Amino acid sequence: MKERDIEEYLVIRVKAMGGIAYKFTSPVRANVPDRIVVMPGGRLIFVELKAPGKVANPAQLREHQRLRDLGQTVVVIDSLAGVEELLG
Repeated sequence: MKERDIEEYLVIRVKAMGGIAYKFTSPVRANVPDRIVVMPGGRLIFVELKAPGKVANPAQLREHQRLRDLGQTVVVIDSLAGVEELLG
């Protein structure tokens, strides 16, 4: 399984639950999470997707911490089960 397979599954599942999974890229800030998931009820989650067994690099982890310091939820997902756990 590849990262893009997990990302595609996330987008499908979020949409099925009435949410939106925006692709997130920033022209001025590197290492932002891959997706911003907006769910009904005001739930907002930044999602970093990885291939199974892969982890975020140090620069990504620093960016994740910046977002967490602002009170945001940031998760790293490397499996379909991780998607289900997040959305469960």
